[in-house]
Amino acid sequence: MSTPNTPRPAGGTGGTRPTPPRQAPAGAQRPVGAPRPSTAPRPGAAQRPAGAARPGTPAARPQQLVRPAPKAKVRKARLLVSKVDPWSVLKMAFLLSVALGIVTVVASVVFWSILDLTGIFASINGLIGEIVGTEGGFDLKEIASLGQVASFATILAVVNVVLITVLSMLAAVLYNLSATLVGGIGVTLTDD
Repeated sequence: MSTPNTPRPAGGTGGTRPTPPRQAPAGAQRPVGAPRPSTAPRPGAAQRPAGAARPGTPAARPQQLVRPAPKAKVRKARLLVSKVDPWSVLKMAFLLSVALGIVTVVASVVFWSILDLTGIFASINGLIGEIVGTEGGFDLKEIASLGQVASFATILAVVNVVLITVLSMLAAVLYNLSATLVGGIGVTLTDD
């Protein structure tokens, strides 16, 4: 319904006048499928060329080229081993010689077992019997039984432990004496 004081548009049939489009409040989202509001330029606003970005946006700033980082120079340090602690050498030599002794005993037992399983002892007994001329008179397994081989390897391992430990400590003391005269062994360390 139209009010009596409202003028009617010429040639229009309805009594309503067109309403201006509503402005959405700031931060409001437009519904899906709704047309975008017109973006007519404001009067007096400077016109930007087409495709130009707004000032202050990241695209408006010139892009900087990323330069690869310069390679770091390899640092080198030349050091001298001027003294070796004999006590630490003694401990390390003892532990390593004990490990070597255990390996010696285990390896000798395994080697004897492999010889027995493959029948090499019987072949050697037969060969010696043919050479000597007596059958059944010689048995290699009686001379070198598993117990005898293991005990011999254990005695050898204990002697090696003592010898290696004493000789290593003596070598450390001799190195310290010679390093006081010469200056020691030079070592150059570099970065990876």
